[in-house]
Amino acid sequence: MRAKAQFPYDALPEVPAFEVVSDDVRAGDAMAMVHVHPGLGGENRSPHLRWSGFPAETAGFAVTCLDPDAPTGSGFWHWSVVGIPAGVTELPAGGPLPEGAFCVRNDYGERDYGGPFPPAGDEPHRYIFAVHALKAPLTDVDADATPAVVGFNLTFATIARGFLVPVFGQ
Repeated sequence: MRAKAQFPYDALPEVPAFEVVSDDVRAGDAMAMVHVHPGLGGENRSPHLRWSGFPAETAGFAVTCLDPDAPTGSGFWHWSVVGIPAGVTELPAGGPLPEGAFCVRNDYGERDYGGPFPPAGDEPHRYIFAVHALKAPLTDVDADATPAVVGFNLTFATIARGFLVPVFGQ
């Protein structure tokens, strides 16, 4: 049995936290099948997310979803949304994204949300939905960027971050 990966954001510079909640998922609870990858019979629908308590000087947001427990050595990126305007504090379940926001390719190779699809027999995986409050828009990132490039840029642009971490296993 593999040991769970450490929380990957612990390795990044510390920033203040703010609240992230959802009408669809709860921290520590199993995600519903509507949010799971179609390969497991799910509908691949991104969950609703809402955030508050971020710094007043926030210039915009990015939202990411990482499975740090995937057997890859680097986790598995399920979703990376950049270009969310500062006035937007909520994403509806399944989209659409606000004007100006876009997805980069997830590790499935799609510019969209990709639901959980952990290997059979694994302990439930954690899905870290992170909302990053930014000091400036990510101007060096376009839709062809990888999640790793987005993450690199977020490390230097993030002034606060909130998390919501549900789980899923088969």
